[in-house]
Amino acid sequence: MKNWLFLAIAIVGEVVATSALKSSEGFTKPFSSAVVLVGYGVAFYFLSLALKSIPVGIAYAVWAGLGIVLVAAIAWIFHGQKLDAWALLGMGLIVSGVAVLNLLSKTSAH
Repeated sequence: MKNWLFLAIAIVGEVVATSALKSSEGFTKPFSSAVVLVGYGVAFYFLSLALKSIPVGIAYAVWAGLGIVLVAAIAWIFHGQKLDAWALLGMGLIVSGVAVLNLLSKTSAH
């Protein structure tokens, strides 16, 4: 269970860092640029800890799937990015795929 917490921290770090990329304006804003660097550092450190027991394919699928949905939500809330029905459907399919991997696949580490 601890490794799933590490993966969750890694995902949050990646989402924070990716969301700050737009605000960094090409790394010309020092604070936002620092958030990007620290966020990715946290993300990769905790991902490396999670990979001690979670298979890399499963961890990456969860990381990527949840990261896409969370970054899109943050972009919608803070940057005014529009999400049409197709975007929402696609993100729903991503979340469904991650759920299938974790709930039904024998590949997943439970």
